[in-house]
Amino acid sequence: MPKPVNWSPLSENDFSTILEYLKENWGDKIVQGFIEITSSSISQISTNPKQYPLINKNKKIRKCVLTKHNTLYYRDSKESIDILRIYDNRQDPQKLTF
Repeated sequence: MPKPVNWSPLSENDFSTILEYLKENWGDKIVQGFIEITSSSISQISTNPKQYPLINKNKKIRKCVLTKHNTLYYRDSKESIDILRIYDNRQDPQKLTF
């Protein structure tokens, strides 16, 4: 049974920023494609959360590559999936915080 998904404020902000950038520079078709990719990936994560690699064992953070430019970071808890960030890989990796 799929687990409920909770978005952190940072992940909501990341998602909005990415969608705004895509709309401004690439148009509605690309925005819709990114929304579908993200939705499909989150659906897979909620059904099978351990399918993506663990990148931080202490914090139990996993990584799902959405596109070559964007990665979704999440944590699997007993009750739910917590979306931590949707990070633009072209940014400085030192800026990635959870």
